[in-house]
Amino acid sequence: QVQVVESGGGSVQAGGSLRLSCVVSGYSYKKGCMGWFRQAPGKEREGIVITYTRGNDTLYADSVEGRFTISRDDTKYTFNLQMITLNPEDTAMYYCAAGDLPCSWNTADFAYWGQGTQVTVSP
Repeated sequence: QVQVVESGGGSVQAGGSLRLSCVVSGYSYKKGCMGWFRQAPGKEREGIVITYTRGNDTLYADSVEGRFTISRDDTKYTFNLQMITLNPEDTAMYYCAAGDLPCSWNTADFAYWGQGTQVTVSP
């Protein structure tokens, strides 16, 4: 059974930083796709980072490019998201997801999701 567990959310002021972690178990980590998504109140869930687990090809959404960076520890099946220069528009529930190839921004292509971790950025 695949399990995806996020942690690391919290509240920060604008300009601050947070690091989210995702641990995946029971998943064919070596041949799929991992992603970070977020959903703000009243908005659709949007992809912000997707990466191929085989190799290092990674795509960032324009809204986070240059501010958010992923890191992976394949020996521990962890997939982390470092966020800097946060602003109130980054406030959302953040979700880690895993799925089979090909990687895409489509939430329907990710079969496994965590429960989410809240990030709140105050002005």
